[in-house]
Amino acid sequence: MDKQATQNSPLATLHSVFGFRSFRPLQEQIINGLIGGGDAFVLMPTGGGKSLCYQLPALHRPGVAIVVSPLISLMKDQVDSLRANGVAAALYNSSLGESESRQVLAELHGGKLDLLYVAPERLMSEAFLARLAELPVALFAVDEAHCVSQWGHDFRPEYVQLGRLRQLFPQVPLIAMTATADRQTREDIRQRLGLLKAPCYVAGFDRPNIRYTVVEKQKPFNQLQLFLAGHRDEAGIVYALSRKRVEEVAGRLQQAGFSAAAYHAGLPDAERRRVQDAFQRDDLRIVVATVAFGMGIDKPNVRFVVHYDLPKNIESYYQETGRAGRDGLPAEALLLFGYGDIAVVRSLIESGSNQEQNRIELQKLNAMTGFAEASTCRRRVLLGYFGERPAEDCGNCDLCLDPPQRFDATDAARKALSCVYRVGERFGIGHVIDVLRGSQNQRIGELKHDRLSTYGIGRDLSQHDWGSIIRQLVHLGYLEQDLASYGVLRLTAAARPLLRGEQQLELARPRVKAAAPAKTAKKRRGELDYDEGIFQALRVLRKRLADTEQVPPFVVFSDATLAEMSAYCPTSEAALLRINGVGERKLERYGAQFLAVIRGMAPKQAQGTDDLSDTLRETLRLYGEGLDIEAIAAGRGLTATTVSGHLEELIKAGAAVELGRLVTAEKIAQIEARLVALGGDGPLKAIKEGVPDTISYEEIRLVRAAKS
Repeated sequence: MDKQATQNSPLATLHSVFGFRSFRPLQEQIINGLIGGGDAFVLMPTGGGKSLCYQLPALHRPGVAIVVSPLISLMKDQVDSLRANGVAAALYNSSLGESESRQVLAELHGGKLDLLYVAPERLMSEAFLARLAELPVALFAVDEAHCVSQWGHDFRPEYVQLGRLRQLFPQVPLIAMTATADRQTREDIRQRLGLLKAPCYVAGFDRPNIRYTVVEKQKPFNQLQLFLAGHRDEAGIVYALSRKRVEEVAGRLQQAGFSAAAYHAGLPDAERRRVQDAFQRDDLRIVVATVAFGMGIDKPNVRFVVHYDLPKNIESYYQETGRAGRDGLPAEALLLFGYGDIAVVRSLIESGSNQEQNRIELQKLNAMTGFAEASTCRRRVLLGYFGERPAEDCGNCDLCLDPPQRFDATDAARKALSCVYRVGERFGIGHVIDVLRGSQNQRIGELKHDRLSTYGIGRDLSQHDWGSIIRQLVHLGYLEQDLASYGVLRLTAAARPLLRGEQQLELARPRVKAAAPAKTAKKRRGELDYDEGIFQALRVLRKRLADTEQVPPFVVFSDATLAEMSAYCPTSEAALLRINGVGERKLERYGAQFLAVIRGMAPKQAQGTDDLSDTLRETLRLYGEGLDIEAIAAGRGLTATTVSGHLEELIKAGAAVELGRLVTAEKIAQIEARLVALGGDGPLKAIKEGVPDTISYEEIRLVRAAKS
């Protein structure tokens, strides 16, 4: 790509090259900082737009951007997607033959590349570093940066050498990115990569489009089959703990008629490549895998992730579930939880030779168990682990959709908090429970904790009950658990009002048996009301084009882009270019074929909305996401009257606006009756005089527009 063509503004490049009309939170600050020559540490949820944070600056800085990525498959997907957008990108790794490697190096030295993806061991070889020293380098981007840290759940020794980049190339901007890192891991990454003085951008961990569900494991294969029956034509991943379990589950799914295959590190390379390619190209629906699968998956339309067994830690669970719904459309994460799994994972951890690492991993396993046993909003627990405190429950997990029974836990909570204080805030959950229940074990005697005022004050509750109460106090922010210090419990500032008797507290009773996955959830932002028939027809066209070009379908367009096309039914090139994900290069390559399908299937009234102004189109988009007039007005900084006027114009233009969502049926009937009395129309004032005072002018205008 000619970099001079992109020197107008980053926003213009975002639209013309990548097809997006606005930046996501923090993207613009990060991008402008890198273009200006600064460093950055970025923590952004999967699907939150991390890649654009370095891809776009690469087009605005002289030289080539060097991107460090841990997996060959991930590099290939990124390069395919960039090339489809007209960006000069390449990869340089062990998958290339000798002639291909020479060609890439020739393009690199010839200044023909915007981005080059390299494995860490290849980048840090002395020969390659010597090459880079002779070339203009736009920036370094370290993806999956948690691999740098021993505190990270996926530590890779070869990543540690990347710390030399700061010394070797002090003038080149460096950006490190991850979706999964607790506070300790973040600081370790920044220290190892020389980014302690760099701006730290934390976009949050929340993935609101994913519904989290935990079900008590009973007959797991039957439970899996029941779940998959509701996702027959969708792509998903099933994670299991062992290779043997993976092959067993995959085989049984094949026998049951599901499009499924196994994937684990023990399979031949050719078979793993076959499975991964078939999954990427939508020729295979379900992959049953160990954690060896998925880190390199850039497939946006994974609709579900099932954990057949308990993950070892919350970081792994978060990253693995985050492979679902990267396109922002609704997705599901199901965990089958059995207490036997805890013992299996514990034994795997304890078999390691590094005792300090084993201790850390056991603490992380305890936190994962706490998530599975939670009685409060799953998302609160998940985000709380990473240091975020949501203001309200999510409304999109099993516990929000089917809440457990609640009870007044004020007295029990005070006992627990007092006990944490009395033992000096130096012990974990198990010891605090032992003190509360009056245990006579040797350690309590040695510590003289049997003389504390809180010793034995909780004998009336079981160990299980106290465990649930204390975990909820952690999840709700009254206690914090220091995993780096043997899971020690400490009081937070929020605990003081409760201890002083200034606050009451309700908690959830632990369930004896987990509920089945909920069937419905409240409509969430990001859900479009699109035409399913048009969407499926566009998917068929996309698959045909992708197969012809030998790329995964999402390289052509993502599901989110197809959903937007199916919702707004653009029938001109100008209108298609307004759809997120449609840039100028893709419009040129695919526009005519997608427009032909839409024109052939779109309702005539939808085809009259191509010439809408940007402001009307934005109001229509927010309306399509389920927002009412007040919410649209607040989100856009407009008055409700202005938004009502937009909706009136949209109704007149034939847009898909449902009057019943804006005006009650009773009011519609009263306004229509008045219109009939006035001969079908009349001045607003005349209509208003003949209807109840509770009916507003805005409501009259909306009904009148629908009848015109």
